[in-house]
Amino acid sequence: MAQKILPDENKVQRHGFRGRFTHWTVALSTLALIVSGFGQMPMYKRYYIADLPGLGWTADYSTTLIVHYLAAMVLLFAVTFHLVFHVIRKDYDLIPKRGDFRTSYLIIKAMVTEQEAPPSGKYLAEQRLAYAFLAFSFLIVGLTGLLKVLKNLPSVNFSAQAMVWISDLHTLSAFLLVFGIVAHLAAFLFRENRPLLPAMFTGKVNLNYVKHRHRLWYARLSGKGSAVSLQEAPAQVPEENIRVS
Repeated sequence: MAQKILPDENKVQRHGFRGRFTHWTVALSTLALIVSGFGQMPMYKRYYIADLPGLGWTADYSTTLIVHYLAAMVLLFAVTFHLVFHVIRKDYDLIPKRGDFRTSYLIIKAMVTEQEAPPSGKYLAEQRLAYAFLAFSFLIVGLTGLLKVLKNLPSVNFSAQAMVWISDLHTLSAFLLVFGIVAHLAAFLFRENRPLLPAMFTGKVNLNYVKHRHRLWYARLSGKGSAVSLQEAPAQVPEENIRVS
């Protein structure tokens, strides 16, 4: 479903079904990869997690390996679908832009000091930076994971030193991925970010919130142009008028 204003519902359609499907497919497959990956270290038997009801399988290497491979295939499908879909639509809103680091600082500063933040498009500057960080982590963990799979083939040989580097990079990128996910979720500790949560389930976000926080996006949706300056952006909506249903 296209992005559009839904005045009867006082909402904006932020994500369609395809976007939400991709998000949750990536999220759940990544969770399965993390859980099964830690199971191969092994950790769950050592710290008695496998002794908990229903978690005995986490101490079985062959089981966690199968889960890891299946989750990797699902993730690869979701990432490919995401890339192809956005390239076909020429939708590059999530790609970092020049000045995103400075804008992110100003947005975070505004949240902490309760001042007015710079006008934003559909995605905040820090969301684009987080996307780039997670994409880089996924790329490294995926490439090193593929090499670890290839080394099991009889026709493929890697030196012992190469495998140490591959394994260490795979583990490091996995921890970077976990860090990125934790930071992504921690963003919702800020009250200003919480109205975005319903969009992950319904695809919709409160209209008044969009006018207040994503003023450049609202200007584009309402036909006022694809880009407007700070002076041209709609005035800030008082916080007491932002009601999220």
